[in-house]
Amino acid sequence: MSIMKIFIDTADTDEIRKCHATGLIDGVTTNPSLIMKSGRDPEEVYQEIADIGVRDISMEVVGDADHMISEGIRLHQKFGDCATIKVPCTPDGLLACSALSRKVIPVNVTLIFSAAQAILAAKAGAKYVSPFIGRLDDNSIAGLEVVRSISAVYKEHKVGTKILAASLREVNRVTRAFWNGAKICTMPPKVFHDMYNHILTEKGLEIFDRDWAAVHPKAKVGGDLDALDIGDIYITGLGDNGGVTTPIPGTDISSGYPGLYPEMIQNPDDDTLKINLS
Repeated sequence: MSIMKIFIDTADTDEIRKCHATGLIDGVTTNPSLIMKSGRDPEEVYQEIADIGVRDISMEVVGDADHMISEGIRLHQKFGDCATIKVPCTPDGLLACSALSRKVIPVNVTLIFSAAQAILAAKAGAKYVSPFIGRLDDNSIAGLEVVRSISAVYKEHKVGTKILAASLREVNRVTRAFWNGAKICTMPPKVFHDMYNHILTEKGLEIFDRDWAAVHPKAKVGGDLDALDIGDIYITGLGDNGGVTTPIPGTDISSGYPGLYPEMIQNPDDDTLKINLS
């Protein structure tokens, strides 16, 4: 059964580590621009990503066909099965794709902007094709419609190449890309984190927390003192070094206190300081 996969599009290993820790990330895509932004050697970045535990890393190669082929082979030998070689959808790139695919090295053909290019990439044996949704939209071409058309062609001809939707800048574009047939979506870490968020989820959680507190008044989550079944606490004066005395037995604090820091009032009977938890 084919399942949706989420890749992170970055060379920032700290962000990759955070995202990967969620258990929801299936791979990482990189490109020369992202590597340049990191200011690091590409292969040091790849190694660190692999050490994090990412099992599918798109590593881009450039140059003519011969150079891309030799670099692809070298990277696959060095990094093993986690290395997916990324080539552009150009004549040289597709020659490299064909050669690498015959050696059972997975290839991601990038810079796809039309179904026609995706057809050629599939013929060349690509494992993935990466249509750039945002860049198409920037040029008044419906990027999601390109995804839909590629998906329709692949489905009609039972093509095994998978659509890896890229250049996704908003959560709704991720959803629509999956809807239109993408098997994988790669996105910046911010978009991934934004997928968790919805104002109605936040409001619903607020309501649930309030109702839970009403049903279980001594098990609230607001602060450490909420869980303590104690009454008023008296703090002695400075002469006793600010020690805490035994709480008054039987005091009801089931209504909790109004904030993280309880109101502090003076005990009228002596000079101790009373913390009012009710």
